[in-house]
Amino acid sequence: MKNAAFVPSESCATCPAFAQLERMGIKMDRFDHVIALAGNPNTGKSTLFNALTGLKQHTGNWPGKTVRRAEGGYQFNGVRYKLVDLPGTYSLLSTSQDEEVARNFLLFGQPDCTVIVADATALERNLNLILQILEITDKAVVAVNLIDEARRKGIEVDTRALSCDLGVPAVPIVARTGEGVMALLSSVADVIAGRLQTQPRRVCYTPQLQAALDELVPLIESLAPGLPNARWVALRLLDGDARLQQALLSGELAEIARRQHVPESRLSRQIAVVGQQ
Repeated sequence: MKNAAFVPSESCATCPAFAQLERMGIKMDRFDHVIALAGNPNTGKSTLFNALTGLKQHTGNWPGKTVRRAEGGYQFNGVRYKLVDLPGTYSLLSTSQDEEVARNFLLFGQPDCTVIVADATALERNLNLILQILEITDKAVVAVNLIDEARRKGIEVDTRALSCDLGVPAVPIVARTGEGVMALLSSVADVIAGRLQTQPRRVCYTPQLQAALDELVPLIESLAPGLPNARWVALRLLDGDARLQQALLSGELAEIARRQHVPESRLSRQIAVVGQQ
């Protein structure tokens, strides 16, 4: 960027989740897009985060939680990205604070893209989280990390076939050495810009469960208009998620949805940043 002061682009300052991101502690001034980094523990997620952000990192706790938060930034092809490292989890079923933080950020923070880091040597173990994330968002890229370890063990990962099966890009990388990382960043940029269309694989449910979803989703949308991915919320309610049920009935989810569509919150932040020039 040639200018010393950076003004958020239109896509950043007017994105639906802009105000909600700030309430989650994520400051979007000086960045165009926000990227979530998700994955199971011990997949090399932190190695990739450190490789991309270098010393441009900030650590702290999520608002109201003791769960650690790490965020940083990187620039690719003249565009600035905020990278948020979510807690390493095996699922998003919200049975722990880590899982709740990751789930809430993906659902309510609505990052522009989610990079899901998977272990190439134990890919099947990672698919549970991958499929859960793909239930929430269309904007995702799978980073198949430790591809060098897979080669040494004689494991061949067909990332092209994996991309077709999942409906999102799957990019082989070695975060430790940087192998494949530029291709990963290019895929992320293309997904955000719409140059790469995704069609995430979604689980096919039984006719009985699908009928229950068809009945429940409109009720959720009426209680919380504008809520992102009411279908996923319906699935969690049917699974007995008491925390989400409480949030829906208390009006908390409706308030979150409302905040995402209040232009005054986003405009006031833009004016504050512009005023710093």
